[in-house]
Amino acid sequence: MAPALSTISNNSNNTLDVKNFVLNEGHGVKGLADMGIQTLPKQYIQPLEERITSSDVVAEEQSIPVIDLSNWNDPKVSKMICNAAEKWGFFQIVNHGIPMEVFENVKDATHRFFGLPAEEKRKYSKDYSCTNNVRFGTSFTPQAEKALEWKDYLSLFYVSDEEATALWPPACRDEALQFMRKTELVIKRLMESLMKGLNVKEVDEDRESLLMGSKRINLNYYPKCPNPELTVGVGRHSDVSTLTILLQDNIGGLYVRKLGSDTWLPVPPISGALVINIGDALQILSNGRYKSIEHRVIANGSNNRVSVPIFVNPKPNDVIGPLQDVLESGEKAMYKQVLYSDYVKHFFRKAHDGKDTVDFAKI
Repeated sequence: MAPALSTISNNSNNTLDVKNFVLNEGHGVKGLADMGIQTLPKQYIQPLEERITSSDVVAEEQSIPVIDLSNWNDPKVSKMICNAAEKWGFFQIVNHGIPMEVFENVKDATHRFFGLPAEEKRKYSKDYSCTNNVRFGTSFTPQAEKALEWKDYLSLFYVSDEEATALWPPACRDEALQFMRKTELVIKRLMESLMKGLNVKEVDEDRESLLMGSKRINLNYYPKCPNPELTVGVGRHSDVSTLTILLQDNIGGLYVRKLGSDTWLPVPPISGALVINIGDALQILSNGRYKSIEHRVIANGSNNRVSVPIFVNPKPNDVIGPLQDVLESGEKAMYKQVLYSDYVKHFFRKAHDGKDTVDFAKI
């Protein structure tokens, strides 16, 4: 049973009440929002430097490129993809061939999962989940964060259809699997275009495994927030993936740092579009040619928001470093060879702090 509204307060004596309610009892921030709290608990108040203000944001007219994939065979399409990866690190794709109903189904399934009672969701939390491959949680790394993020999530690491059928939550399992399957061809084609831009002649089986040997899908839920200007949905960070494929809903709230500046660009929701971004692994593999860019999510005071990213990664036991094809021209390696699982562990040990993680692999 949820505590009364009066016990979830900003009094220092009740610090443990909030954390226990949100983190341990499985209510998440959705539980706080559902109680109708009027004031943001102090645990979620971000330092001034981590909040987005209007002076940090570039006008709405400017945003990341939108690339039409209706004619994959046009060489201009590959060039646009590579150019966006080099100069923006982010782009949106339209006319990619994935049916709209796939998107609607997985968004509905996300709302359905987070609408479950706390005791149902808690079955998939770190302390109760029967597998590390299925994890319900809140914020990013609560034990390392000075201020918590206003977000709940379900993270599903894909091993096989059999494991997913057995262990993923029934409320969203089929829709999440369908979304993953329908994006496979798009991911492969995007990767082929990006490899051509790096003079990689062939994406053979070994290379394909290195670029997209494992996948993880997250269902993210950002509840309506009483003081959105004081907190964040997700703090500034870059992804550890090779590529991230993101489905937004129509609410918006994603912001991307403009390359080489301190300003942030909104990524407006486009019906039927997917947002693509380069991850740290691909920045390292491309020897810095493709850019993994900081991004963040603001909290919303009016609406609940969901998003569904698919993280395309190397396998944990893969070693990543600049591809030999990239260095053949005499280019000097900027990054050392690192075990991918070590890189990921380094990332998850600390709170979000922008692009600092990639320094772990720098020579």
